Amino acid sequence: MPSPKLVPELYVSDIGRSRRFYTEVLGFAVLYDRPEERFAYLERDGAALMLDQPADPARTWLAGPLEQPYGRGINLQIEVVDIDPLHAAVLAAGAPLLLPLEERWYRRDGGQVGQRQFVVQDPDGYLLRFCQDLGSRPIPDGEP
Repeated sequence: MPSPKLVPELYVSDIGRSRRFYTEVLGFAVLYDRPEERFAYLERDGAALMLDQPADPARTWLAGPLEQPYGRGINLQIEVVDIDPLHAAVLAAGAPLLLPLEERWYRRDGGQVGQRQFVVQDPDGYLLRFCQDLGSRPIPDGEP
């Protein structure tokens, strides 16, 4: 599998807690990790991300203070093949949902593209919008 062109690296406050959340609840697989550096590279359905618990001040790049919630201002969209089992796992884990599962159509060019989606917050405040593609359709009459 080729490496994605963009792989977000998320600073986390507790690598063990975050790794369990991403693997056990969200279904990501650990492709590789470096426990001594508190780092893990994860993948799910072709989407990749890195988890990093800052340990070495010389290797921690911050634009400002690292304060909770770490995920302020970021919303990562992650497309999955089947959203229903993932949504059920998130609900069973009691993870905070910011947007319940919905079907949403977005205007693009001369038509619409649709997805089923929900937004969950991870233990450090990152917002994860999981979606499943519904395809495209013409814009319904009466809609801009």
